[in-house]
Amino acid sequence: MSDSLERLYLAVLAARDLDPATSRTARLFQRGPSKMAKKLAEEAIEVVIDAVNGDREAVVRESADLLYNLTVLWASAGVRPEDVWREMSRREDLLGIAEKLPKSSMKLPKVASPSISRRRPIVALEGRAARKRH
Repeated sequence: MSDSLERLYLAVLAARDLDPATSRTARLFQRGPSKMAKKLAEEAIEVVIDAVNGDREAVVRESADLLYNLTVLWASAGVRPEDVWREMSRREDLLGIAEKLPKSSMKLPKVASPSISRRRPIVALEGRAARKRH
C-alpha cells in the first residue's frame, strides 16, 4: 500500500505545475491549503456517510478520493509519505499499530526508549462542557 501512496505522491508533485484549466491537482495547488483542506474534509464526510449507510463500494470510491486529497495536502505542507510512516512506526513501538495515541500522557505505557524523551508532550485539552461551567 505505501508503494501506491508514494506513486500517488510523486504524481501529485509532478502535476502541481500543470495547467489548472486541465489538471484538478494544479487547480488545488493554485487555490491553496484552505481549499485543499476543505476538499479533504468533504471527502472524509462522504466516507463516513457511505460507511454509516453500509455502502461498501461507495466507501471504497470515496476513500480513494480521500487519500488523493490527503496526499495533495501533504505535498502542499511539505509532508512526505515516509514522514507519516515514520510516525506510524513510532506509535506502533509505543502502543501497537492498531492503537491511536491517547490525548493524555497519563495513559501512555512506560517504555524504556530514548525516543520517548525527545517527543513532544501530549497535552489533554479541556472539554467544551468543562469550559462552559466557568
